[in-house]
Amino acid sequence: MDRQTLRDWVIRYNEGGLAGLSDRVPPGPAFRLTSEQMAELASMVEAGPDPAVNQVVRWRRVDLRRVIAARWGVKFHERSVGKLLHRLGFATLSVRPKHPQTDPAAQAEWEKKLQPLGASRPAGERPRQVDRDLVPR
Repeated sequence: MDRQTLRDWVIRYNEGGLAGLSDRVPPGPAFRLTSEQMAELASMVEAGPDPAVNQVVRWRRVDLRRVIAARWGVKFHERSVGKLLHRLGFATLSVRPKHPQTDPAAQAEWEKKLQPLGASRPAGERPRQVDRDLVPR
């Protein structure tokens, strides 16, 4: 046994008895934002950005990082802002991209054409793929 380890154990035993010898969880660094600031950040994210004030149309971690530094003087890395958002209960969501020339009427017409095909077949039955056979029968 190392002398330093024995010395640490003796000091811990003298301070706390047998309970002092059990493993302790280190406290770790303190949060850099207070609970009030975290609540304000959550409400700010919920409300969304104001394009006239924030010059953005949706919040990104880079934008929130800039706002946190300007408002509270605390600098975070982008990843740390993501961890803050996760701690506040926010999840990363991305919207499926939409082509600018999409025609909603054409999509509705296509859905109508597909509806009878799915309804004509019994539930659970796969469609036949005669033309897709690799080896002709």
